Amino acid sequence: MTKADIVNEISKNTGIEKITVQKTVEAFMDTIKGSLVKGKNVYLRGFGSFIVKKRAEKTARNISKNTTIIIPEHFIPAFKPAKTFVSKVKTNVK
Repeated sequence: MTKADIVNEISKNTGIEKITVQKTVEAFMDTIKGSLVKGKNVYLRGFGSFIVKKRAEKTARNISKNTTIIIPEHFIPAFKPAKTFVSKVKTNVK
Protein backbone atom coordinates (compact mmCIF):
# COMPACT_ATOMS: atom_id res chain seq x y z
CA MET A 1 0.00 0.00 0.00
CA THR A 2 1.38 3.37 -1.02
CA LYS A 3 0.81 6.82 0.44
CA ALA A 4 -1.64 7.53 -2.40
CA ASP A 5 -3.55 4.34 -1.52
CA ILE A 6 -3.74 5.43 2.11
CA VAL A 7 -5.04 8.88 1.10
CA ASN A 8 -7.66 7.30 -1.18
CA GLU A 9 -8.80 4.85 1.52
CA ILE A 10 -9.11 7.53 4.21
CA SER A 11 -10.93 9.85 1.81
CA LYS A 12 -13.36 7.09 0.82
CA ASN A 13 -14.04 6.03 4.43
CA THR A 14 -14.46 9.53 5.89
CA GLY A 15 -15.85 11.56 3.00
CA ILE A 16 -13.11 14.17 3.39
CA GLU A 17 -11.57 15.59 0.20
CA LYS A 18 -8.40 13.88 -1.00
CA ILE A 19 -6.39 17.13 -0.95
CA THR A 20 -7.24 17.70 2.72
CA VAL A 21 -6.41 14.08 3.61
CA GLN A 22 -3.14 14.29 1.69
CA LYS A 23 -2.10 17.45 3.55
CA THR A 24 -3.01 15.80 6.86
CA VAL A 25 -1.02 12.64 6.08
CA GLU A 26 1.96 14.74 4.97
CA ALA A 27 1.77 16.85 8.15
CA PHE A 28 1.57 13.67 10.27
CA MET A 29 4.66 12.24 8.59
CA ASP A 30 6.56 15.53 8.85
CA THR A 31 5.73 15.75 12.55
CA ILE A 32 7.05 12.23 13.18
CA LYS A 33 10.21 12.88 11.13
CA GLY A 34 10.83 16.16 12.94
CA SER A 35 10.42 14.55 16.33
CA LEU A 36 12.83 11.72 15.47
CA VAL A 37 15.39 14.19 14.08
CA LYS A 38 15.29 15.97 17.46
CA GLY A 39 15.89 12.61 19.20
CA LYS A 40 12.37 12.33 20.62
CA ASN A 41 10.40 9.10 20.26
CA VAL A 42 6.76 9.02 19.10
CA TYR A 43 4.33 6.66 20.88
CA LEU A 44 0.97 5.77 19.30
CA ARG A 45 -0.98 3.60 21.72
CA GLY A 46 -2.35 0.45 20.11
CA PHE A 47 -0.27 0.96 16.96
CA GLY A 48 3.40 1.21 17.89
CA SER A 49 6.36 3.44 18.57
CA PHE A 50 8.66 5.32 16.23
CA ILE A 51 11.97 5.32 18.08
CA VAL A 52 15.56 6.44 17.59
CA LYS A 53 18.01 3.55 18.01
CA LYS A 54 21.71 3.91 18.70
CA ARG A 55 23.97 1.71 16.58
CA ALA A 56 27.34 0.89 18.10
CA GLU A 57 30.64 1.42 16.31
CA LYS A 58 31.64 -1.58 14.22
CA THR A 59 34.32 -2.82 11.87
CA ALA A 60 33.38 -3.67 8.28
CA ARG A 61 35.16 -4.71 5.09
CA ASN A 62 35.36 -2.86 1.80
CA ILE A 63 35.37 -5.87 -0.50
CA SER A 64 36.37 -4.01 -3.67
CA LYS A 65 39.52 -2.54 -2.09
CA ASN A 66 40.03 -5.36 0.43
CA THR A 67 40.40 -2.93 3.34
CA THR A 68 38.93 -2.66 6.80
CA ILE A 69 36.79 0.37 7.62
CA ILE A 70 35.33 1.53 10.89
CA ILE A 71 31.69 2.59 10.89
CA PRO A 72 31.21 5.08 13.74
CA GLU A 73 28.30 4.86 16.14
CA HIS A 74 25.18 6.49 14.78
CA PHE A 75 21.44 6.80 15.29
CA ILE A 76 18.73 5.32 13.06
CA PRO A 77 14.93 5.55 13.06
CA ALA A 78 13.02 2.37 13.85
CA PHE A 79 9.43 1.22 14.34
CA LYS A 80 8.37 -1.07 17.16
CA PRO A 81 4.78 -2.34 16.74
CA ALA A 82 2.45 -2.58 19.74
CA LYS A 83 1.77 -6.06 21.16
CA THR A 84 -1.94 -5.85 20.25
CA PHE A 85 -1.03 -4.89 16.67
CA VAL A 86 1.42 -7.80 16.38
CA SER A 87 -1.12 -10.28 17.72
CA LYS A 88 -3.80 -9.09 15.23
CA VAL A 89 -1.38 -9.55 12.33
CA LYS A 90 -0.32 -12.99 13.57
CA THR A 91 -3.88 -14.25 13.86
CA ASN A 92 -5.26 -12.74 10.64
CA VAL A 93 -2.47 -13.06 8.06
CA LYS A 94 -2.06 -16.57 6.69
